[in-house]
Amino acid sequence: MVFYESGKLVVQGKGTQEFVEFVLEPEILKQAELGYEAVLKPEMFDPRLGVDESGKGDFFGPLCVAGVYVNAAILKAWADLGIRDSKNIGSNKKIAELAGTIQKTPGCVATVVPIGNEAYNRLHAKLGTVNAILAWGHARVIENLLERESAMRPPPIRAISDQFAANKATVARALMSRGKQIELVQRHKAEEDLAVAAASILARDEFVTRLAVLEKQYGLSLPKGASAAVDQAARSFIARHGFGSIGKVAKLHFRNALRLTEPAKEKVEDLGAE
Repeated sequence: MVFYESGKLVVQGKGTQEFVEFVLEPEILKQAELGYEAVLKPEMFDPRLGVDESGKGDFFGPLCVAGVYVNAAILKAWADLGIRDSKNIGSNKKIAELAGTIQKTPGCVATVVPIGNEAYNRLHAKLGTVNAILAWGHARVIENLLERESAMRPPPIRAISDQFAANKATVARALMSRGKQIELVQRHKAEEDLAVAAASILARDEFVTRLAVLEKQYGLSLPKGASAAVDQAARSFIARHGFGSIGKVAKLHFRNALRLTEPAKEKVEDLGAE
């Protein structure tokens, strides 16, 4: 147990539930919440859609947006499975396992919209900003899910996603005919909602899978993120496949691409294929 100056208390390890239920809540907090979530927060079991994306901060690989429908039965089935924001899961294998569990859960409806690099670069040239692409992707996912509304029982009453744009209207404007008929909730740290967390896992699993396909196709390691190691991988890619092919595996508006201008190209060509 660790108590921080901010007032945050972290309790973990063997006997945590008993400590919270029989000591912390009745003797210190003077209120009982553990095990009473359904009574205190009934909205947590509302039928809803969760939407999230993966690949936004990665130079290499696609942008993948996923959506998941959940209801009370699904949420109860997931209670002890460790479904959480994919950024807090360090293992790709674990993400893949959870993605399989999510998709196989009875009653769950899920969809993933992968935006490959060439399509992504065309969209960025047309729409102008990453947020506009994200808004389109989120709207497309919501529309795809609502096209399967007959499989959702009971039907979803809202869609929840992270607030990635300063103006919430960015996503609302992108919604299509079905999407405009459902309440859209955008909030920071939306991944704390189990539906959004599940979507983040599906999106990350799709991203990791597709990045691996690109690595196999082009015979090179394509690191995640946008670090100096990514710059080096981009140089190696250009040395092997040519400057004009980088848009097939990378997002060209990143600073990493700006560093691969024609002067950089001349230096790269001296490297030769690895």
